Amino acid sequence: MWYVLTESKVISYRSIFNFRAILFKINKYIFFLSVLFFLYTESLLATEKVVYRVPIQGVIDLGLPTFIERIINEAETNQVEAIIFDIDTFGGRVDAATQIKDAILDSDVPTIAFINRRAISAGALISLSCEKIYMTGGGTIGAATAVDMSGNKASEKVISYMREEMASTAENRNRNTNIAKCMVDEELSFTHVVIDDDSIEVTDLEGRKEGKLITLTTEQALKYKMADGSAEDLVELLAIIELTGVEVKTFSENWSENLVRFLTNPVVASLLTTFGFLGILFELQSPGWGIPGTFGAVCLTLSLSASVIVKLATKSDLLIVLFGLGLLMVEAFLIPGFGIAGLMGIGVILWGLYMLLLPDVPVSQEIYDGAMTGLTIGLIGGIFALILLFKMMTKTKFWTKLTSPGIESDDEGFNTSLGLENFIGETGIATSDLRPSGWVLVNNKKIFVVTEGEFVDKNQQIKILSVDGNRVVVRINITE
Repeated sequence: MWYVLTESKVISYRSIFNFRAILFKINKYIFFLSVLFFLYTESLLATEKVVYRVPIQGVIDLGLPTFIERIINEAETNQVEAIIFDIDTFGGRVDAATQIKDAILDSDVPTIAFINRRAISAGALISLSCEKIYMTGGGTIGAATAVDMSGNKASEKVISYMREEMASTAENRNRNTNIAKCMVDEELSFTHVVIDDDSIEVTDLEGRKEGKLITLTTEQALKYKMADGSAEDLVELLAIIELTGVEVKTFSENWSENLVRFLTNPVVASLLTTFGFLGILFELQSPGWGIPGTFGAVCLTLSLSASVIVKLATKSDLLIVLFGLGLLMVEAFLIPGFGIAGLMGIGVILWGLYMLLLPDVPVSQEIYDGAMTGLTIGLIGGIFALILLFKMMTKTKFWTKLTSPGIESDDEGFNTSLGLENFIGETGIATSDLRPSGWVLVNNKKIFVVTEGEFVDKNQQIKILSVDGNRVVVRINITE
């Protein structure tokens, strides 16, 4: 079948061709504008590159890991170019350094250790965890064996732990594990190291010999590939890593991190926990809930929260403390007086508090001694402070207002009654043993009372003799 093109059809086809030509021109313009927009945005992004500088200086303690973890998380969120750890430290706690090392190894952001003079002991572990290491002239890295403040060597358990931490970290970053181990353990020795698949005899490291620890200078660290380069300052370092012109943001610890560092001090932590459980114990011996219980609960919350944040508190530690508090509550509510349950409760709580001051990794004897010293000072100081507080405050009108819920003012002074004055002369039933304190039921109201000194068995009838504020005195009701 044949088709004949009419003039109208020819015009229609021409229109289609013209429309396609127009579309082609439009697409060319769109493509050209897209390229310009891409180049423009790329230039903008190039000018917005950011590097984080994080100082690690002074003693490495438990407050530092939370700070480092916060900065790493923020850097990952903001997709910064790199994190530069400006390191100048003689070391510190092994558990704190281990937490920092783990955070750096898990970071998705490039990490650089800038050893600005020295990275000794725990500082060496942190440096080895970074992807790149740069050192200033005359810098040092090493001497990572665990010692106390007096320079005494730690136990073999602690040294073994630190040795393997250093070795595994060095291996993770493709650095020499023998050198890393000999930074920790002076009983090790070696004669050769493998660098770039070549075995090189080591003659210039004193620590290669048994009985010596390795500490590398900048030149030695570069020679044995324990460092990647040298730079005298941050500007030179940025030029070396090709990040010239980037915005450098320097960070410091915020108020909450400083607060956590303060609260985890062994003495402060012990004082808080001492105030905590003594305040709650005092509150349990009184009807209602007032200032002592609230104060105790706040102290315990602060202490336990800080321990959880710095990863000192484990589930077992918390369970020990809660079990001790449970024994005290049993003593207060079910077995009034103070006996075996109360003594066991105090003993368990003290053990739990001591464990809360210790990390879940091997540490030097100094840490154990510091925890025990802090606990002792905290207990003695807490008890002394409470005694002094009660002696000074209990006689004041302000204290009376705080501790007496039913306080009223009148012309004759203050009425501190809890509303129980009408119960004088009433009889009731002891709902627990009174040894000499406990609970009674009077007119369908449960009241915490104390006897004149005698012991009263459960279910015996009692009589209320007097009411003085929150102190209710009873005796056995003798019927004729």
